[in-house]
Amino acid sequence: MALVADFVVERLREWGVNRAYGYPGDGINALVGAFDRADDDPKFVQARHEEMAAFMAGGHAKFTGEVGCCVATSGPGAVHLLNGLYDAKMDHQPVVAVVGQQKTLCLGSHYQQEIALENLFADVSEFCQMIVNPAQARHVIDRAFKTALTTRSVATIILPEDVSQSEAVPSPPRSHGAVYSSVGWSQPRVLPDENELRKAAGILNEGEKVAILIGQGAANAEDEVVETAELLGAGVAKALLGREVLPDDLPFVTGPIGLLGSKPSDQMIKGCDTLFMIGSSFPYAEWLPVEGTVKGVEIDIDGRMIGIRYPMDAHVVGDAKETLTALLPLLRRKEDRSWREKIEKNVREWNTVLGKRAAQHFDGKINPQSVAQQLSERLPDRALVTADSGSGTNWWARHLKLRRGMQASLSGTLATMGPGVPYAIAARFAYPDRPVVAFVGDGAFQMNGMNEMITVKRYAQELAGEAPFVFCVFNNQDLNQVTWEQRAMAGDPKFEGSQHLPDFPYAKYAELVGLRGVYCDDPTKVGEAWDEALASDRPVVLEFVVDPGIAPIPPHIKAEQGKKAARAMVNDPDNVGIAKRGVRQKLSEYAEHLPGRGQ
Repeated sequence: MALVADFVVERLREWGVNRAYGYPGDGINALVGAFDRADDDPKFVQARHEEMAAFMAGGHAKFTGEVGCCVATSGPGAVHLLNGLYDAKMDHQPVVAVVGQQKTLCLGSHYQQEIALENLFADVSEFCQMIVNPAQARHVIDRAFKTALTTRSVATIILPEDVSQSEAVPSPPRSHGAVYSSVGWSQPRVLPDENELRKAAGILNEGEKVAILIGQGAANAEDEVVETAELLGAGVAKALLGREVLPDDLPFVTGPIGLLGSKPSDQMIKGCDTLFMIGSSFPYAEWLPVEGTVKGVEIDIDGRMIGIRYPMDAHVVGDAKETLTALLPLLRRKEDRSWREKIEKNVREWNTVLGKRAAQHFDGKINPQSVAQQLSERLPDRALVTADSGSGTNWWARHLKLRRGMQASLSGTLATMGPGVPYAIAARFAYPDRPVVAFVGDGAFQMNGMNEMITVKRYAQELAGEAPFVFCVFNNQDLNQVTWEQRAMAGDPKFEGSQHLPDFPYAKYAELVGLRGVYCDDPTKVGEAWDEALASDRPVVLEFVVDPGIAPIPPHIKAEQGKKAARAMVNDPDNVGIAKRGVRQKLSEYAEHLPGRGQ
């Protein structure tokens, strides 16, 4: 006799789920048994924590474009999923969560592990439904997947214990109230309004200094974005979630934008007369033009998000690829290429600055910028690169240059700590023949990344492969990004009580777990350490002991931030070293124009 739990697992398979990330518990005992009977199709992958399972599901969605799936038991297991699910929701990734619940018989009795899960998941889910009748399972699962795919968000299925253990009803009875659903979905063509498209073309043709800003919504329109930029003589800046859309070796790609951004992106935005946003909801107004100073055109597939970051003159709702294809014949090539030439010159100069900054080491400590810089020239083709949230994200964004065919992602909108490692694990499961590298701070690694090394060990045979699989840990014994934010935003010195992290031998821990550990604390051997890690035949924890005093200097420093940082430095325990490092890092921008520039 097949149970509802068996039907659920079978329906997941029919929807193309090959892997469900989760953690067991008595609230999903029947579901766990069904996964066992499914003979690894789909495979139940045991994470160390439900939050990590949700991150893995979101990472799977990000790197494959497919629906990610995670599973958790009732009560606390369900609660643990939330952070990872919010990460998927806020970065517009399709994820289906299957969550256990206590028996329907006891609901409302304040029973053990009884939580109002429909209320709990209401905000994070575009669709949230509890299955209370076996005949309901079919359409609830189908609608969950259709909703996740259509809205590119989270759908939650709640499965009470007694329902999961009931006899399956593959087809509901032919009676009033019964619903008959099917497996299947197709990507629609979302075409722009022709009048709005002509208006957009007119604005872009009139502009003399066009700046393009792309996000992940432009992911399937690489060629069209390049052709548009060529016609308009524009540069292209990338929001962090749009890093992989265009390779960084294109001369007009200015790199990231914002606090973690590049100087040429900032210069382009400041100097443009027309802003063209494609598939991005980049939120920081202080890094966009002043309201009313430039004309604006935006393309976004979601009409709810159009024109909510900068007041636009043309609001083009449509798929990026389809819209740009229709727009291109309406655009005129700009004969004056001086704006483009200026952008490309700024990019070349900035790349030189980045190299100089990365080469500056102080007091025998590794400059963390050099870790990313040295990897950039060694990064294997088709690499998948993840980043966690922390100061290391700055170096990942600025110094690591992606080439065509590479993919990269991080927690863009939620900006949570913790997803760097589980994203990498999900990426490796999905693409065992491709190189995977994760950039993780010691704070995030201590928070939850270390535990997932046990997951890597457990599935070592599937995750090993011949391509490199590296977890790069920045060991600076400091919650570094927040330390710098305290200085620049609050005007407070570093507070050791909250910011100091205990030192820990991460590379040795990897060896203890059964992985490879590589340790480097020598600025002259950063490249050698990368070579060793990338040549390993096993997953590697690559530990760099790095300098916490290298400030993530933004492209421009606002006066108020400068004042607060100066005030913080008066009583900061590291003030002298920080001042020395900051001055030399900033001077690298002007080195070519100073006497004795070779020194």
